Amino acid sequence: MPAVATRSAGVVSMERSQSETTENKTIRTLLRGSMETALITMDIHKVLSLLPHRYPFLLIDKVLEFEPNERLLGLKNVTFNEPYFAGHFPIRPVMPGVLIIESMAQATGLLAMESRPEEVGEKSLYYFVGIDKARFKRPVEPGDQLFLDVNVLHVKRGIWKFRGEARVDDKVVASADIMCTARDF
Repeated sequence: MPAVATRSAGVVSMERSQSETTENKTIRTLLRGSMETALITMDIHKVLSLLPHRYPFLLIDKVLEFEPNERLLGLKNVTFNEPYFAGHFPIRPVMPGVLIIESMAQATGLLAMESRPEEVGEKSLYYFVGIDKARFKRPVEPGDQLFLDVNVLHVKRGIWKFRGEARVDDKVVASADIMCTARDF
């Protein structure tokens, strides 16, 4: 069963809910003073229903937080089984930087698809069209949990622009401005 999480004054408590189904989005409530904001999560089944990517190129395992038209926090569990580790690098496996950027781009796809399904829907593909200000700060290795935090900067003439940060253990490992668009196929 999905869990409902509430956070008050920095304290998080998890409660199991019998009435929620795994197919539906799980709603978590974030308490900020007296104002409540619903945060939506997505499990791997929801991610698979939205993204066309599949193993070995699906680079996001779940969504921890989603605020429509604003931001998304995704998670990629980096395992030693990833096919790229065999050659990058055999003596010390490191996740390629381009795949960290691609992970962030997939997170932007989920954010756009769930925010505006009428624009980025079932009959279109969501393309990565540009990148600016890409920076790599630390290596990502097997066993790391890669947190993908993407925020909408603006949408103009069908081009979405996002600011993305990838973190491991609360340390920024990569950041970039990412541009994407949807095109019917």
